[in-house]
Amino acid sequence: MARFELKLPKMGESVAEATITSWLKEVGDTIELDEAVVEIATDKVDSEVPSEVEGTLVEILYEKDDVVPVGEIIAIIETEGGEATVATPEKKEIQKEDNTNVSEVEKTIEKAVEVVAAPISKTSDSGKFYSPLVRNIAQKEGVSMDELEAISGSGKDGRVTKEDILSYLENGKPVPKTIKAAQEKVLKPIQKEVQQATPVAVNGEDEVLEMSRMGKLISKHMVNSVQTAAHVQSFIEIDVTNIVKWRTKVKDAFFKREGEKLTFTPILMHAVAATLKKYPMINIAIDGDTIIKKKNINLGMAAALPDGNLIVPVIKNADQLNLVGMTKSVNDLAGRARNNQLKPDEIQGGTYTVTNVGSFGSVMGTPIINQPQVAILALGAIRKVPAVIETPDGDFIGIRQKMFVSHSYDHRVVNGALGGMFIKTLKEILESWDMNQDF
Repeated sequence: MARFELKLPKMGESVAEATITSWLKEVGDTIELDEAVVEIATDKVDSEVPSEVEGTLVEILYEKDDVVPVGEIIAIIETEGGEATVATPEKKEIQKEDNTNVSEVEKTIEKAVEVVAAPISKTSDSGKFYSPLVRNIAQKEGVSMDELEAISGSGKDGRVTKEDILSYLENGKPVPKTIKAAQEKVLKPIQKEVQQATPVAVNGEDEVLEMSRMGKLISKHMVNSVQTAAHVQSFIEIDVTNIVKWRTKVKDAFFKREGEKLTFTPILMHAVAATLKKYPMINIAIDGDTIIKKKNINLGMAAALPDGNLIVPVIKNADQLNLVGMTKSVNDLAGRARNNQLKPDEIQGGTYTVTNVGSFGSVMGTPIINQPQVAILALGAIRKVPAVIETPDGDFIGIRQKMFVSHSYDHRVVNGALGGMFIKTLKEILESWDMNQDF
């Protein structure tokens, strides 16, 4: 018999860890070659880890909901023949380290208490004399020599009397700094937890639902973004009448030639990529006090999942794609996102995000920036509206197809002029659409 170490596989260049969501096999189960053993999740993508050997599962090293680094051993499979390999998981060491930290805090408090409870000398270093009664009260009440030194005595030669120390205790003696520091170290995280876990009133008719794993991740990511970035929004209305007419004219021929449905999304994404190329200081990221100017334009495309959550697949090097290439990328990623078939690398590396709130009928929205990016664009619904049309012969009212776009950006690095010029240029690109162009 030999022991095979099943390791968490590398799932992409930027993926460093994964969460165990469920074990598909139990200890003692027989496993076939390439059979899935465990389900894992990286950020928002779920996948399975198959076995590279046939054998019997003899040991599981991580439990459900544990976060495991890439390359870490997660299970041991016993196989026929070959040389045995020994697993050396670090999980117990991590637990030991946690316990050590708790122990150090406890020792800090104990040490501080020992200092307070230390015997009080009859005479202090400064020469002050303390009577047996005062020393006895101080010892009993945990008053240190340093505190006694700080009490103003009303007795002869400034001695501390019984009344002085009792008055000091009655007025609320301060907690010694050593104990206070140790208490804060232990209690601050607990107080934070209590503040975050404010109870909500629930009656018998209410339904209590557990947040999904993805919901928890999204919630944490959104709160982190709002607390990190200085969100500012700019809005602009765009006349897309020519685009609507052009798409209606060419969509059937497009599908016949390319085998793809031509929606408005790839047309708009293509224009966003062109705009980003003109404004590279929108295509940046922040790392502390450092600005990282991204070489590649990787467009994140927020897509709705059947369970109501969102996922953001990324179109890499979007500025290098023509409209056909953009359409194929958009349709492919959106389709696989709905079927939970995205690979971890396909939701990583985005430099700018676009979300289509108009698909839900919203006229506009104020999206939250996808960290560590510095801006995000929301596309509103395309609507028929009455509009003033200017002509050489005068103005008149006509029906036009229009939409609002909302641009959220991080005011720490993107000022109002840059944020506004970005969507103004996007408007110019879309409104100058050539009705006679091919696809």
